[in-house]
This record gives sequence, C-alpha cells and structure tokens, in this order.
Amino acid sequence: MDISHIGMKTLKMINKPRGIKGRWLINSLTVVVAIVLTGVIAYSVSISSYYYSGMKASLETKAKTASDFFQDYISRTYAEYYQTAYAYSERFDERDRIELQFVSAAGRVETSTYGITAGTRPGTPEITEALETKRLAGWSGNNPKTGERILAVSSPIINSDGRLIGLMRYVSSLSAVDKLVVLHVGAATGIGLLIIIAVISANLFFIRSIIAPVQEVTAMTRSIADGGYGARIENNYGDEIGEMVESINEMSVKISQTEKLKTEFISTVSHELRTPLTAITGWSETLLYDDALKSEARRGLSIILKESQRLAAMVEELLDVTRIEEGRFTVRLEDTDVETLLDEAITTYAEVFRSAGLKLEYIPLEDPLPVIPGDPVRLKQVFLNILDNAAKYGRSGGKIVINCGLVTEDKKDYTEVTVRDFGSGIPEDELEFVKYKFYKGSSKERGSGIGLAVCDEIIKRHRGKLIIENASDEDGGVIVRIQLPVT
Repeated sequence: MDISHIGMKTLKMINKPRGIKGRWLINSLTVVVAIVLTGVIAYSVSISSYYYSGMKASLETKAKTASDFFQDYISRTYAEYYQTAYAYSERFDERDRIELQFVSAAGRVETSTYGITAGTRPGTPEITEALETKRLAGWSGNNPKTGERILAVSSPIINSDGRLIGLMRYVSSLSAVDKLVVLHVGAATGIGLLIIIAVISANLFFIRSIIAPVQEVTAMTRSIADGGYGARIENNYGDEIGEMVESINEMSVKISQTEKLKTEFISTVSHELRTPLTAITGWSETLLYDDALKSEARRGLSIILKESQRLAAMVEELLDVTRIEEGRFTVRLEDTDVETLLDEAITTYAEVFRSAGLKLEYIPLEDPLPVIPGDPVRLKQVFLNILDNAAKYGRSGGKIVINCGLVTEDKKDYTEVTVRDFGSGIPEDELEFVKYKFYKGSSKERGSGIGLAVCDEIIKRHRGKLIIENASDEDGGVIVRIQLPVT
C-alpha cells in the first residue's frame, strides 16, 4: 500500500470532527447564557417583589396608622365626619406622590386630595373587601376610569360604637415604580449581555490559539498526503499542540526517508531487471523460430516469452512510478486521433477478450471525433491498461461495452472514452483508493497495483479526468470514463 494512502487516511481522521469553533461556542455559550438568563430573571423577580411589595407594605402602614389616628377625632354625625375628613385631606403633605381619599360606607368618594375624583365610585376590589370585612385591604391593577396602573389600599374608619363610617383610601401610581423596575431589569440585562460578549471574546481568542495550529497541521498533513514528504511545521508551541507538531514533523521526515529509499530501490531493481528480461525475451523469440524445436519445448518457451513480456511491462510501470515521484514524468503533446488509438488498443486485446469468453460491444461513431492535443504513446498505454483491467476483473460479466463521444462539463468540451464491464464491481470502501500507487484492496487478481496510478498521472498531464465508479443499474460492474479536453 502506498504511503500517500496512509497519509490520506490520517488527514481524514484529523478532519473528521469538523466545526471545533462552532461546537465550542455553542457548548460554552449554552451554559453561560443559561446562567446569565437565570440570574437576570431571578434579579428581575426579586427587584419587582422588593419595589411592589415594599410600596404596598408602606401604603398599608400609612393607611392603618392614619385611619386609627383619624377615627379618634370623629363625631357620631356624618356632617362632622365630612368636615373633619375634608380638613385632614387639605393638610395631607404627601399629595404630590399619593392621593388620599375618604370613601363613604356606600363606596362613594366624599373628599380627596385630587378634587376631581370626589363624588366618583372607584368600584375597585379592595374597597368592596374592606367594606365587607371591615379590615385593611389592598389591590393593584388598572384604574377603571383612567386605565393607569395604580396601587390602592383601603383602611376602614370605625367610630366608637363600632359602626363603619367609611374608608380612608390611599392611591399611588405605579408608573414611577414600573419605570424603576424596567430600569433595573434593563441594567441587569445589559450586564448579562456584557458578560456574554466577554465570554464570546475570550472563547474566540482561546479557540483561535487552538484552531490556527490545527489548521496549519491540517495543511501539512494534506501536503504530505499529496506527496510533499519531508516538509516541516515551525514549532512555536510549548504545550500539547507543540508535541503534536513535533510528532508530525518527525513523521514527515521519516516518510520522506522511507519514500526515498523505496524510490531508489524500485529504480535500481527495475533497471537491473530490464537487461536480463530483454535477453530472455529476445532469446525466447529467437528459439521459437527453430523448426527443430519439439512442441512441448515450444510451449514452454511461449510461456517463458509471455511471462517475461509481462514482467517487462511491470518493470516499465515501476520505472514510470519512479519518474513520477522524481518529477521526471513527461508527456509529448501532438495532434492525436483518439479513435485510431482506441481501435488499435481494441485490436490488441481482441484475442484476450475471446480467450476470456468476453463479448465486446463497440460501435465507432459515424462522425469522427476532433483531433486533440495528446501523447499517442501514453494515451494508448492508458487504453491498454483499462482494457486489461476490464478483461481481468469483469470476466464474470461476460461482456465489455466501449463507447466514445463528446461531452461538455463546466463549459469545456471533452472527448470521452467509456469502458464498462459487468463484473462484481469494486467495494464502495475501496473505490476512492483504486488510483493510489500499489493499492490492490481485496482483489486476488495478479497485478502490481500501479497501472491505474500511472494512467491517472497520464490523464492529469493531459488536463483530463479519469473517473472510476460502480454502475448504478442492476447489471452492476465498473464504468471507467477517460475525459480528454478537446483544446
């Protein structure tokens, strides 16, 4: 298996848990917002209770004290009660904040510090309760007459023989208290928002100190996966991130050393094998021309020739791999007739298909495809490799279908050659790795696992696409699409 395959898996594992910043902020903010919201609500409830309950208690105390004091000075006659009440309300020194009303036993306002309410019947619940129970009663709500929010406390006035003369009623507007409560709640909310902003800022600063090196490490692992072995990350971190960076740097250097040794070994072995294989192939071909050779010996020489040719082809693929890794792999572009190359490749493999019991379906186009810039030798190498794979892995399907034509993708015209077999297909978890060097997956077929990697490199050098996918219909098999730009 190619080391770049390992690097790609490492990269995927690093990138798998995405959105660290989002998850961190959501988790931390959920807790902070919950705490702040709970605090604001608790403070709002307590401050409301403090002001409203305190105001009610204050009015109740004033009303009870004043009514007890007042009833000691009233006479049994209503006229004297009215005159005394009028004089008392005129001397009331808190008229700027509180309205003092004297209410008759019938619920009618007899006199008030605000003259306009005299003669009216408020009809609020606390008046009814105080008249019925002869006890202090309080109520808060909207004034039935004006709609204003008020707090009212009514205290019974009882003369010396126990008869209810009327009520002393204190009325105070809640507008000022409401504004005060809103001010406090607004201040608490503002402080809560400042806390949340401070937490977000601190978290963003902290997350940035983690995400920046993680992104740098991710970029490095991506570079390693793409073949940039030996590159290092500058380690400016003295914590666990620094240890991770150091480990990746060490991994990068070791992979570079391993890749260098592997490339040198492949290059050396390939060149050493080339000479004896050439000699074996040449002598085998020469000996096959000897008419005196017996049939059994001729058959053995044919096998030797075939296997030496296969090994020679494998050696050439290995040399291509070393050229790719050393940056010496090139293509020579010239005007190329793709259909002619495809016909030659099909003709070359016609006997292979017949021997494997495969039926070939290929119908050339009526209108010729345009000539494209390409390397005829390299493109024919691609076609032969794809046809060889189709014969090798798709023989169980009994059929190979080949098509060619023009397609347009991303506003670009491509010559497309499609080769489809009807075999068992490629396991989905292996599909993305089939173009990696030396990757064979679960296949038991003979091969080096580098043919598709070389083909992919050749197509990339032509600025084209090599697409390998499983067929989506019920017939199954693998579809290989070779797309080459027309211009």
